[in-house]
Amino acid sequence: MSVFAKRLKEARLQAGLSQEALGIEAGLDPASASTRMNRYELGKRAPDFELVERIAEVLEVPAPYFYATDDTLARIILAAGKLSARERAKLAESAELAAAKRP
Repeated sequence: MSVFAKRLKEARLQAGLSQEALGIEAGLDPASASTRMNRYELGKRAPDFELVERIAEVLEVPAPYFYATDDTLARIILAAGKLSARERAKLAESAELAAAKRP
């Protein structure tokens, strides 16, 4: 299973949506929404980035979350997505300072 497929399924289940409901809310044709979302979750197909952004909006997660290969980084992305722009800027500064202190 691809990272995208894994994260998509996790986020959809966390949101309590069916594949069909998610697809429809993301703007897919109701007749094919369930099938398309199933293929994305199985890793048989990959949506274009525009659709990924719509899916992320429905699921209330940042689009980069779907592509994070590291689980800890994925958690950080999810948490940062819940912060205000000002809080994210502070978090970025803190992370940059911590990274700069590394040998």
